[in-house]
Amino acid sequence: MSTFDSAACAELIDAMTTTSLAAAEAIRRAHGQGGVRIKPDGSPVTAADEAAEAVIRDGLAHLVPALPVISEEQAERAKPVVTSASFILVDPLDGTREYIACRDEYTINIAVVSDGAPILGVITAPALGLIWRGVVGRGAERLEFSSRKTSPPQAIHTRPRPAGDLLVMVSRSHLDARTQTYLGGLPPARCVPCGSSLKFCRLAEGAADLYPRLGPTRDWDVAAGHAILAAAGGGVVAPDGTPLIYGSPGLRIPAFVACADPATASPPIGG
Repeated sequence: MSTFDSAACAELIDAMTTTSLAAAEAIRRAHGQGGVRIKPDGSPVTAADEAAEAVIRDGLAHLVPALPVISEEQAERAKPVVTSASFILVDPLDGTREYIACRDEYTINIAVVSDGAPILGVITAPALGLIWRGVVGRGAERLEFSSRKTSPPQAIHTRPRPAGDLLVMVSRSHLDARTQTYLGGLPPARCVPCGSSLKFCRLAEGAADLYPRLGPTRDWDVAAGHAILAAAGGGVVAPDGTPLIYGSPGLRIPAFVACADPATASPPIGG
């Protein structure tokens, strides 16, 4: 399959949500099993990461066998190569450091990318019992869940830039010097540390205004949140205001600024 569009995504989003709930259950069952292994890039991985990835890959293989799947833990074992205009990106446990620290700020991220841009995102927060999801051009929504039962979806939307202080989401574990310098140049703002892709979700549901990350990260860390935020009316761009491109040979995003109101990120930050 070369291209996967938003209409096809809309038909699949419920099933992808179900797959993410199965992964949440796998994380629950794996809790406390095994230790923590440090990968060559210095990031930690646990049995829960690997259990969730296995469940998601199996579910997606049955659901959308024509779409290639690139997932974080698989990428450690074999260098992924993007061979299709449309593919799926998976981070089976985003915020592993928060999970290890027994914080609630970890998520399961599933995204569909087409022609270099995310068009569907599902983010599930197992410890919070919340799901955010969206298809670009068709809106975003939030659901609550207990076990595998979900509430009716509630439409969400970003908020306009406030007249007062900005509420800025920042990484709890990866706040780099360049981002700190950028924060120092903002108008009056209140910074809220947070782990994982929950930062995108807070923007998408109208609870925050800006999330800058001016250090490098990987495609699977950003794609699902990007899709949900774009579906909710916000945007994610490179620091110079140009679009992010997913599926590069290194699957790496050098830097980005996510904003609830696209006017919040301008003027461009620069290279």
